[in-house]
Amino acid sequence: MSKRKSPALAALAEGSRLAGEEAAGITARHPSKVFARARDLLAKPFPYVQSVAQSLFLPYDLVPDARGAAAVRADDGQVYTIEEIVAMVLHYAAGLAEAHVGAPVRDAVVAVPPYFGQAERRALTQAAQLAGVNVLSLINEHAGAALQYGIDKDFSNESRHVIFYDMGAGSTYAALVYYSAYNAKEFGKTVSVNQFQVKDVRWSFKLGGLEMEMRLVNYFADQFNKQLGNGVDIRQSPKAMAKLKKQVKRTKEILSANTAAPISVESLYNDIDFRSTITREKFEELCEDLWEQALTPVKEVLAHSGMKIDDIYAVELIGGATRVPKLQAKLQEFLGRSDLDKHLDADEAIVLGASLHAANLSDGIKLNRKLGMIDGSTYGFVFEINGPDYVKDESTDQLLVPRMKKMPIKMFRSIRHTKDFDVSVSYEKTSELPPGVTSHKFVEYSVSGLADASEKYSSRNLSAPIKANLHFSLSRSGIISLDRAEAVIEITEWVEVPKKNLTLESNSTSQNLSPEAEAANSTSDSKENLNSESDANKSSAPIEESKAQDIVTEKVLKKRTFRVPLKVVEKTAGAGSILSKELYSEAKSRLETLDKKDAERRRTAELKNSLESYIYSMKEKLEESADILTVSTEQERESFAEKLNEVQDWLYMDGEDAQANEFKERLDQLKAIGDPILFRLSELKARPAACENARLYLTELQKIVKNWESNKPWLPKKRIDEVVSEAEKVKTWLEEEEAVQKSTPVYSPPAFTSEEVYEKVLDLQDKVSSVNRIPKPKPKVEKKPPKEESANKEKTASSESDSKEEPQEAESRETPSESAAPEENQSEPHKAEDSEPEAHDEL
Repeated sequence: MSKRKSPALAALAEGSRLAGEEAAGITARHPSKVFARARDLLAKPFPYVQSVAQSLFLPYDLVPDARGAAAVRADDGQVYTIEEIVAMVLHYAAGLAEAHVGAPVRDAVVAVPPYFGQAERRALTQAAQLAGVNVLSLINEHAGAALQYGIDKDFSNESRHVIFYDMGAGSTYAALVYYSAYNAKEFGKTVSVNQFQVKDVRWSFKLGGLEMEMRLVNYFADQFNKQLGNGVDIRQSPKAMAKLKKQVKRTKEILSANTAAPISVESLYNDIDFRSTITREKFEELCEDLWEQALTPVKEVLAHSGMKIDDIYAVELIGGATRVPKLQAKLQEFLGRSDLDKHLDADEAIVLGASLHAANLSDGIKLNRKLGMIDGSTYGFVFEINGPDYVKDESTDQLLVPRMKKMPIKMFRSIRHTKDFDVSVSYEKTSELPPGVTSHKFVEYSVSGLADASEKYSSRNLSAPIKANLHFSLSRSGIISLDRAEAVIEITEWVEVPKKNLTLESNSTSQNLSPEAEAANSTSDSKENLNSESDANKSSAPIEESKAQDIVTEKVLKKRTFRVPLKVVEKTAGAGSILSKELYSEAKSRLETLDKKDAERRRTAELKNSLESYIYSMKEKLEESADILTVSTEQERESFAEKLNEVQDWLYMDGEDAQANEFKERLDQLKAIGDPILFRLSELKARPAACENARLYLTELQKIVKNWESNKPWLPKKRIDEVVSEAEKVKTWLEEEEAVQKSTPVYSPPAFTSEEVYEKVLDLQDKVSSVNRIPKPKPKVEKKPPKEESANKEKTASSESDSKEEPQEAESRETPSESAAPEENQSEPHKAEDSEPEAHDEL
């Protein structure tokens, strides 16, 4: 829509699904059916979503889903989860990308705010899957902006610290990023590679441009209520508030460039218009408490990193709300700088950085510029074991991931237990939780199989208590999970092994030892992976029965380690859990149904537009084109005009709600009458032009044939005659057809068409080209007879040997037997190893 950005809106109204600008266009008419802020409502408890919707005057028909999260009810009664609403927006975004590149887009990197917790990240990934998008990775918004900032800079001579300050519609954060360079080997050369590391990020998830707009909305709502009187509050009217919010957004944008701004809303409530003005000073007064809050993220980043303002190279502003003059003035005052850094596009920086990250992860794209990215987890994570008779081991580190730990990473923890247990993962600090999250615990796993393994091996000689190894991972997307678990069992057993060949001294020594001491001396450790129990005696190599009586065995104490995989099942419940397989399947089915409806709706609209366009186009031609009078009869035109009027009347009356096939049927009926007329009309000029081009080429062909005869005598005469004969046939056919066409009425089907003429000429051109490509034959080179060649070689060798000194002549002189068969000696020199080489061999 020429705005370089699309609102993240999805609408379900009047049986249709809309997104982006189309959804924004019906907000005033259907405020309860146009869903905004859906991403921030993912994986949130139903009461929290209700409170957010009320504070922003979003009159959605909200209902709790099976998990306790929020869902929305459309006007047809169908309920959709928040994941489905987000999937609609992502599906629309993927469609924009596909339309731009002209190819399917299936992989993507999705940017998320730093305060997104585990439940939100998992829900967003699942929403993308519902939209048919494979998420290569999630990327924190500050990392995307940092990537875009550093991609075209060189940090080999100077490292720098940069703070990215982002105030968007709903939140604000400040991120401290350190840029540097390191040397690396590339194709044998030392090159400098740029990189950045996110040191810290702090945020305020409630402060943003939307909060400023709400101050203005309430201010103007109070003004209008005073204008109405009688205790009326337009906050109770969803349509009135939707209209007011739309105009307030424009007024706030005007105040960023002007000291005063008007507001005008037609028929705001009960056909009563509202008009007012506001100054920038009044706006700043309404938001007085927000300006100090806006500095908090920057202050916290500096305080926790131990850095001073002078250590910061730049403070880059991104996000639409950073355009507010008062905010910029407060930042300048705090930083002590006259200018703020605005090198990035406030709206596009994050998504451009995310696209660069996607290119890095993709197999099909290679970036000429490289920039290493080290981002960290914005939350710390701890784990906890819960199980029967489990006693916490103080030596076990409960901290899994400290805050700002590099991603991705794999973690390993080991506990000692003999019964099945549960593992829960929680946020490190209960005071720092994602918005709307009430419990610090966000995922729980059931680990089973340990009790069975303990019972199975309890009768064996356990050398150590049974352990359970837990393997965690923190993905590039910032999602932590328990990937697998295994029981580790160590058993000590006596086994018969072949006795080693010992010296006499060692044998006599071992005889004096007790059996226990002897066994201790011969103990060895081995580790094996075991899914089913195996015989310990199989550790020795197989021995043939005939030799078994010669082998002396001894008992050895061996320690064996078995690793038994344990079953890991996630049993997270509540609003923070992802959609189950059943719920996911139902959601996918609902979205596919909407996709089919959208495709049918687009096809219907296209066919309706095509029919309407065809009617107007043909009416215009019948009324204004003089040539059409030539190629059609009066009766034909009258009949066609009558049919056009009939279809037009149907289109604007009964055809308003018609299906796609009905529009296609009517269009085909009109084309069956109109297309023959249009074809004759186009042939009226195209056919004479085609004939003229054909005659010009036939004339040119005569010159080509003469050139062949004079300059290319090697061309076969038969092939040239074929070309000449074919040209004569084309010429004759053209003359005959033109004669028939002269006697054919113009309003009748033509005797021949321009396309037939061009086909004849193209066939002739192909034959001319095939003859013209025949290469000139190479001249023949006469070869000398073999005897003459050998004689020449002998003369050459003798002349060369004569020119040498006398001692060399004596040495190279051949014996009678050698001279009698010179060819044999030359062809097989390796058979006479002691013979001297001939003179020409030396040369």
